Amino acid sequence: MHIFAAFIAGLIFGVGLIISGMTNPSKIIGFLDITGVWDPSLLLVMVGAISLSYFAFRKAGVLAKPLLGDEMQLPKSREVNRRLVTGSLIFGAGWGLAGYCPGPALASIATGAQEPIIFVTAMIAGMAIYELAERFFKWK
Repeated sequence: MHIFAAFIAGLIFGVGLIISGMTNPSKIIGFLDITGVWDPSLLLVMVGAISLSYFAFRKAGVLAKPLLGDEMQLPKSREVNRRLVTGSLIFGAGWGLAGYCPGPALASIATGAQEPIIFVTAMIAGMAIYELAERFFKWK
């Protein structure tokens, strides 16, 4: 049942990304281009997502256990540290250069276009390199 619920949630998320146009890299680049022809549609998607998430996380914080799981897995740390800032900067730079972030890139693979496949391949390679480096340097 848990896998089915996760599949449905992912499917709804992916369809939402497609309907909102967030799988189109030019929409993202248009949002980030504040000196050119600025496209505010991503801002509207973000406000909607943050609004829904705010209430969902507030509700999750008071539940003894999740509706479809064994235990809550909410973040425990609220610390802003060097790793968080560095990761955010790398994520933002990649997002700005490619016009994709992980969710829309995965949803875009369904289009069969070459760009999201290249992006997802590079993303997975970057995640693997990070895991290897973390084990080698013991950064945790």
